[in-house]
Amino acid sequence: MANRKVSQLDPFTMKNKLTQWSKEELKIYILLLCAKADSIETDEQIDMIKSKIDTKSFDMLYKEFCGDDEDNCLEKIQSTIAKHEYSNREIDNLRKEIQEVFLSDNKFLMKERNLDRLLDSMLY
Repeated sequence: MANRKVSQLDPFTMKNKLTQWSKEELKIYILLLCAKADSIETDEQIDMIKSKIDTKSFDMLYKEFCGDDEDNCLEKIQSTIAKHEYSNREIDNLRKEIQEVFLSDNKFLMKERNLDRLLDSMLY
């Protein structure tokens, strides 16, 4: 019985460690989700996101992102947003970068619009 309790705690502890992101790391994770919203991550989108952070941090976040399903991604984003205080300017800048990723393929599909609304509700 004790072993079961320990194994139940490990994922929780691990999850908390994984979501102790800075605002910049959170932004990259959000942009990765935006890039994948239409189920296709283009090289242009990934290159654009990579240009916003150092390679080591990007690789760490991308590896984590690839291991998460959409529900996990949204849960991590929501809990991390709650840990940071954002100014209106920071939110506006993040929203601009989100739109930049969405529109990088010159399309704004329904899945992207839905994610955009969801992120909007988390940020405001």
